[in-house]
Amino acid sequence: MRIPILLILVYLFVPTFVLAQQRQYTTTDKDAIKNFALANESIDEHLYDDAVTQLEKAISSDNKFIEAHFLLGDVLRMKRNNKGAVQHYQKVIDLNPEFNRSVYMKIGDSEINEGLYANAQQHLEKYITYPNLTPQNEAAARKLLRDCTFAIDALQHPVAFKPLNMGAEINTAADEYLPVATADESTLIFTRKINNNEDFYKSDKLPTGKWKNSAYLSNVINTPAYNEGAQSISQDGKYLFFTGCNRPDGQGRCDIYISQRKGDDWGKPFSLSAPLNTPGWEAQPSVSADGRTMYFVSNRKGGYGGYDIWKSQLTEKGWSNPENMGPNINTVYDEQSPFIHPDDSTFYFCSNGWPGMGGKDLFISRIGKDGKWGKPANLGYPINSSGDENGLTLTANGAYAFFSSNNLKGFGGYDIYTFELPVNLRPNVVTYVKGNVKDIKTKEPLEAVVEIIDLEKNLPVYQDYSSEDLGEFLATLASGKNYGLNISRQGYLFYSDNFSLIGHVTKSAFNINVLLSPIEVGNKVVLKNIFFDTNKFDLKMESKAELQKLIEFLTLNPTIKIEISGYTDDIGNDVANQSLSENRAKAVYSYLVGSNIAASRLLFKGYGKADPIVPNTSDDNRSRNRRTEFKIIGK
Repeated sequence: MRIPILLILVYLFVPTFVLAQQRQYTTTDKDAIKNFALANESIDEHLYDDAVTQLEKAISSDNKFIEAHFLLGDVLRMKRNNKGAVQHYQKVIDLNPEFNRSVYMKIGDSEINEGLYANAQQHLEKYITYPNLTPQNEAAARKLLRDCTFAIDALQHPVAFKPLNMGAEINTAADEYLPVATADESTLIFTRKINNNEDFYKSDKLPTGKWKNSAYLSNVINTPAYNEGAQSISQDGKYLFFTGCNRPDGQGRCDIYISQRKGDDWGKPFSLSAPLNTPGWEAQPSVSADGRTMYFVSNRKGGYGGYDIWKSQLTEKGWSNPENMGPNINTVYDEQSPFIHPDDSTFYFCSNGWPGMGGKDLFISRIGKDGKWGKPANLGYPINSSGDENGLTLTANGAYAFFSSNNLKGFGGYDIYTFELPVNLRPNVVTYVKGNVKDIKTKEPLEAVVEIIDLEKNLPVYQDYSSEDLGEFLATLASGKNYGLNISRQGYLFYSDNFSLIGHVTKSAFNINVLLSPIEVGNKVVLKNIFFDTNKFDLKMESKAELQKLIEFLTLNPTIKIEISGYTDDIGNDVANQSLSENRAKAVYSYLVGSNIAASRLLFKGYGKADPIVPNTSDDNRSRNRRTEFKIIGK
């Protein structure tokens, strides 16, 4: 059953207008009736402030004029003055408890918005006792009752919440909201609204941990004629996905755009093509750490409610036909502000459909072993309140969250805050690898292909280029897995590394400087992702990705000849070590020959414990000395 998103308006005015047309009032005071009629005319003209004044005059003439109290409650509620609405609805009930049953629904909704949950519960329970309620109104009342039940319990079990205003460097007297940070927390991008125009601003973090004064993001992205907002930044800060509305190059009212960072500025944004964008409304993108899945909000056909969260996969042909996130995320009401954490298994969003404190609350959902998203959990009170909460994003390490609020003492309007997230609401541990790529001789930065592979699944989790100007790259890594890193560029030997996050609990990042060597005789590469069991020479399955990289290198450079070299540590018999190292080199040689690499281009040799990279003085050093290499022996 789909409940219309404007249901609240259905039972807001209709009963009162019917009464107005009957012209049989609970007052005989002519001035009260006159002002009541004028108020109805003002409402027809959408002059709600005038209607409030006229209804107050009507009540001043006769404080027992029930219709005037009822209608004033409606108008104040529509203007989000729930406190005033509650007073006038209560007056209706006090004067005549059976005057109109809809007053119990209306006062209950207003009381929830004021945090008066026990009172709301009583009034809503009264409402559902009436016979012949429409299915829509009964469903709405029971939904509000579930909010009351949840909220009363949540107030008794508050979660830790100490929001910290991010200061004058970020916040101003204008509205600031929707903050997102890069994985290394070096850059924060957010929306600022000035004179009804939304633009992006950014702030960079200083080495001291403080933030720089915010600056206008880019004249290429920001426009004076259109609003830009609701953004998602890639973990390395190189790609910005954002919402643009009513732009001439768009497909609908609001579309999702992408822009790539170019040095200190950004490239011209372009609208993502169909089927992601449609003539409808697409907004609020959140992109997974590998850049291959986009979560976004749309009111397109096929959803469960007014606004649903959808996802689309990046394929060789572009973004796939979006898939609804399903009933474990979406309800017949509204779900918005999706945020997928870099662990790719923890999802945050806001909703006014799941049980909460009232309005839009923040929720968390975790992916199960079956690959499906679990039922969402409310983040709790006081993170959620009787008002609207949305736009929550997290740091990559999952310890801190960003959000915006106008309910706390700040600099004016909406300000951006941060707070430490309770442990049970945090995502899985992730870290990141950050580095730069340079030429080993000139030390000039290089644009190179950077690929990180889940070694167990032999699947890439990150594929991109290091930046052309600085040679930088950054990728997040989820805990509990082993990863292989390969960096390559035409004319150079590739670079190999690996990161084991099995049992990883620290939040320290991997920072590496990669120096690529040109393809010259004598230059060599340590193949850090070739694996063998202890004292064995059978290639493990986790070696497949590295071997494929070597095959690609030899295929792209068909005249090159290499020697595959095996090494051990100094533990054990020298003869045995020599034999083991040679057999391991031969295993790689055999794999390459079996993959159609000509044997005439390959040699293999074992060196035993010779030529250690580091002294064999620790387990870690010995593991580094147990290695497989290849070196160029001919061009």
